[in-house]
Amino acid sequence: MRDLQHASHPEPSPFDDSQVEVAPITRRTVTLGVSLLATAVLAAVALVVPTPYAMRSPGPTEDTLGRDLIQIDGARTYESTGQLRLTTVSVLGGPGYPMMSGQVIQGWLDPRRSVLPVEAVFPEATTKEEQQEVSQAEMVSSQESATAAALTELGYDVPAVLDVAGTEPGSGAEGKLNEGDVIEEFQGEPVGTYADLIDGLAETTPGDDVTLGVQRGNRTLDVTITTAGNGQRAVLGVFIDPHYDFPVDVSIEIENIGGPSAGTMFALGIIDKLTPEDEADGEIIAGTGTMSPEGTVGAIGGIEQKLYGAVRDDAEWFLAPADNCEQVVGNVPDGLNVVKVATLAEARDAVEQIGRGEGADLPTCS
Repeated sequence: MRDLQHASHPEPSPFDDSQVEVAPITRRTVTLGVSLLATAVLAAVALVVPTPYAMRSPGPTEDTLGRDLIQIDGARTYESTGQLRLTTVSVLGGPGYPMMSGQVIQGWLDPRRSVLPVEAVFPEATTKEEQQEVSQAEMVSSQESATAAALTELGYDVPAVLDVAGTEPGSGAEGKLNEGDVIEEFQGEPVGTYADLIDGLAETTPGDDVTLGVQRGNRTLDVTITTAGNGQRAVLGVFIDPHYDFPVDVSIEIENIGGPSAGTMFALGIIDKLTPEDEADGEIIAGTGTMSPEGTVGAIGGIEQKLYGAVRDDAEWFLAPADNCEQVVGNVPDGLNVVKVATLAEARDAVEQIGRGEGADLPTCS
């Protein structure tokens, strides 16, 4: 009988390393390895190279009707079951805090973000600290303008001292009005509120001359200015710094948010708190837009990111400045209804219609 346990020539194992032929290391092999390693190192370094870009991303939203963000004394206030959420943009990059190339690539690949040259987001030769100071000053001014607009919309008289902060170069006011002048009359009529001045201009044809009664130091004088405009509304070419005497004490407490773009939502929040109607009636409405004292909704930057931030925080409606419609079209996330508004009155009406379940017929960007 054949003894199988003592076969003299067993089959080699397929895993026997004695059967593996090792290729010799050549100069070409070494060169290729070093090249691959250098390429990997250079690629890794490239991802952390500073770039001249800034990136906008969806920032937090805040309910202007929640957590005592808006506090009012001197008038009765009312509760609301809805939400009016201001929207923000988070910015990465800028003076002193450059973006790395890896972050730029991530931003290019994410539709919720936009990557822009730094100078398109921050003024040139501006430090981070200077930009923050400007942003906070804009926020304070935005709150004052929103309060003035909201109270005026509700029928309050809002007395104001109209200081001249400067004039538009090339305008009819240049060289005729000085910084620190106080406008007290328009065409012989007293100007006691910002609305008085705006109402007077609304009745003026662009290109007509108007006479302002001005207090300059200890002197009172009449100044004649040729108005300008785009054919729809006369303008003076004067930068006004109004100092209000509000009939109702409104304070807005918000941290780590700057800029002027929350004005519209501040104004709507003030109106909601001062009226017995539950305007939003359980709906979550987000929005953005600057607010002028006379109630004009102004365009803002970064609206694409604000739309995504609104959806993230469960808003189904978004109030967008009419002048931002070009940026809105094609960038509306699924599940969000955008309403275009040009004035505070339009924004207020939109909130009320949405609260009544009639928002489907409101104008949108198209």
